Amino acid sequence: MTGPTQSASPGWYPDPHVPGGGQRWWDGSRWTDHVQGAAPQSVPTPAWGPTAVAGADAKQWAMLAHLSAIASLVIGLTFVGPLIVYLIKKDVDPYVRQQAAEALNFNLSALIYTMVGSLVLVVGILLIVGILLIPVAVAAAVAWLVIVIVASVKASKGEPYRYPLTIRFVN
Repeated sequence: MTGPTQSASPGWYPDPHVPGGGQRWWDGSRWTDHVQGAAPQSVPTPAWGPTAVAGADAKQWAMLAHLSAIASLVIGLTFVGPLIVYLIKKDVDPYVRQQAAEALNFNLSALIYTMVGSLVLVVGILLIVGILLIPVAVAAAVAWLVIVIVASVKASKGEPYRYPLTIRFVN
């Protein structure tokens, strides 16, 4: 959102969100949350906030960021799809950027967990006790799939989703 003009000095200006009502403080570079003459509930929240609804295009791209991990499973690197969406849309929509970064972070974390888990599994199998870990590995793979699908559904509804057990590499 832009201000009255890019060179306008700080001050109270008509609120662009509420036609014909209230004023909002312009700090010289952006609108603030300070309003007067209008009910506080009339101030909209950003499209990427937890209570706001993102646009249809943003919802589709956010959902694609999550689902692209499943498509990337074909090449064995689940982070490639979210990385592509992140690079394409990171400067276009803040909601898509946040969800693509979240999917990218989760899938990079899952790659690390998979590598360490595979090493433990192979060593365990060599010691014969690792056979008991095979059901755990299968359960982890199913959990990954379920979590990605849940994230995709939430993103398609415009709801931000935070993956569990995620190392935050990209913001």
